[in-house]
Amino acid sequence: MQRCANRLIQEKSPYLLQHAHNPVDWFPWGTEAFETARREDKPIFLSIGYSTCHWCHVMEKESFEDDDVAKAMNDAFVNIKVDREERPDLDSIYMTACMTMTGSSGWPLNLILTPDKKPFFASTYIPKESRFGRIGILEIVPKIINIWKQNRSDVIQMAHEVVSAISDSSIPEREDLNEDTLHETYGMLLDAFDEMHGGFGDSPKFPTPHNLTFLLRYWHRTGDKMALFMVEKTLSAMRNGGIYDQIGYGFHRYSTDTGWLVPHFEKMLYDQALIAMAYIEAYQATGKEEYSITAKEIFSYVLRDMTSPEGGFYSAEDADSEGEEGKFYLWTEEEIKGAAGEESEFIKKVFNVDTGGNFGEGKSTKKNILHLKRRLDEIARKLKTPEAEFYEHLLFLRAKLLSAREKRVHPHKDDKIMTDWNGLMIAALAKGAQAFDEPYYARAAIGAADFIISKMHDKEGFLYHRYRDGENAVKGFLDDYAFFISGLIEIYEATFEVNYLKEAIDLMDYLLINFWDEDGGFYLTANDAENNLVRKKVIYDGATPSGNSVAMLNLLRLGRITADPGFEKKAELIAKHFSGTVAKMPFAFTNFMTALDFAIGPSSEVVIVGDTQGKDTRAMLHALGKAFYPDKVVIFRPAGTGSSEIVRLAGYLKNMSSREGKATAYVCQNYSCKFPTIDIEKMMELLRTIKK
Repeated sequence: MQRCANRLIQEKSPYLLQHAHNPVDWFPWGTEAFETARREDKPIFLSIGYSTCHWCHVMEKESFEDDDVAKAMNDAFVNIKVDREERPDLDSIYMTACMTMTGSSGWPLNLILTPDKKPFFASTYIPKESRFGRIGILEIVPKIINIWKQNRSDVIQMAHEVVSAISDSSIPEREDLNEDTLHETYGMLLDAFDEMHGGFGDSPKFPTPHNLTFLLRYWHRTGDKMALFMVEKTLSAMRNGGIYDQIGYGFHRYSTDTGWLVPHFEKMLYDQALIAMAYIEAYQATGKEEYSITAKEIFSYVLRDMTSPEGGFYSAEDADSEGEEGKFYLWTEEEIKGAAGEESEFIKKVFNVDTGGNFGEGKSTKKNILHLKRRLDEIARKLKTPEAEFYEHLLFLRAKLLSAREKRVHPHKDDKIMTDWNGLMIAALAKGAQAFDEPYYARAAIGAADFIISKMHDKEGFLYHRYRDGENAVKGFLDDYAFFISGLIEIYEATFEVNYLKEAIDLMDYLLINFWDEDGGFYLTANDAENNLVRKKVIYDGATPSGNSVAMLNLLRLGRITADPGFEKKAELIAKHFSGTVAKMPFAFTNFMTALDFAIGPSSEVVIVGDTQGKDTRAMLHALGKAFYPDKVVIFRPAGTGSSEIVRLAGYLKNMSSREGKATAYVCQNYSCKFPTIDIEKMMELLRTIKK
């Protein structure tokens, strides 16, 4: 029986709507909730999660859908639900508070606040009743109410101390960040590297692709073969493991074991984007097709299953379907036979299907996570099948299994469109368009960028963070601007359509006006944002890179493209401001290290002058896109146009012209250019001479 809806029924967030029929009387975050708490003199129960969070679902079923729990919570608290993906500012503040109070963090994130938003209790998952040393919510509620009524002064003091702790904006004394910092970061990653399985650390094991893109730059700088080995070992192991969806493509969130076999099955858009970029760069660095194939497969998944009719990209897919984690992705031997018929033995050999199964307690469930134990070319040789024939046959059988799987109940799809994660996917597609000379990827990137510009870019200049069901909402955060600007820069280098470069510059100007701290670095929120407990500046590169590290590289790239030293000075101030924090544990800031690598240089500017439709121009650009020269920017100047838009943005291009009516390359370092050449090999040789 459907329950009556609570206030969340008016929201657009898929996560909030999941809780709209709970008997808990949920409020969305807002004035009404806080005024109610003050008027009724009640503490606030704040619960933060997201729609594809497995343990959020568990706690909802066990507690928030339970009438006894709901009555206790409704009597004691004003209850607020927050979607962490819609409000990363609130999630960051209260996650820090949880870490301060408990030493741990995760989702669902549950806190109890005073009516003025100050936390005095924090926990992650809370069972209905106490078990195994974890206190249950039915026990928590009366304890909290007793403390609230009998020891109010202690509660207020504790809340004050927590806010003081998370408000401490002091940063360590500045350090000199230089090439030694890059070496130190490499050494820390080397110490944490798992030589047997790839990746870093123990289980649970996360892809953390910015570790890999940093290592590729370190290899490019130093020639250290171990750095490249760590990247290749990790990417191959991930691609072969159960963390990769071998049938429908795309990566699951993380591996619960060290060997990449058993994933947490949710799929996040940002993982697809960041991991695709790592595979693209590995292909550029090594020329190995296995990396390009994986990146293209990731794009196939995103463009098939995660793209809205308007062109934007959806946020995530759940781990669960029909109440079971992974059910959509698992296969029994009988299901393989039903889908592939006589070819099932081939599938079983390739994907290691076991009669007893390899998933679940005791591994006697008959359910299998499809995975590879070696590269596909090695499997082809073992089966004594020509590679081309093997690949074609495998694609045919994969399509059969995918068709069978499509008839299953699908996991929930979080179909909200977020500017920041879309920015990452736009950057990945545009980077793929360059590396693979594939205009289709560029068109997909442009489609998403145009969607954001038309639907999520306000005429006053700011970006919205979220779009769903025809509504844009929540003014953008630092990550929205930084990630989207990065995507726009990549679109420019993939297409040389100047309007996207101009949009990137305009948004960077807006970011500097509205988010910049004169001490250095960007705040997470704008100057006119809601006044919360603290206004944070973030540099840690976690599941996604920090907005500050991405913005630092954006400033460097825009500075080099336009020859505007003001952008580069701001990048330098970011580095200086966070230097003390970064120096303490540099391997926690690997995307920042990517920006630092560019800043230390030497970097290069490559200007191509030619006809956009000319074969020689396209050949020159393809050679640049396919090669791994990460510390370069590429600018295109149409031949024979003295007052083009790109010349207005970058005046130093004015006197550059083509030679002999052919596409001409100017390879420059700090705007000092080598003699122009019409020869592709000579252009690449000039790039190679810019030594690290």
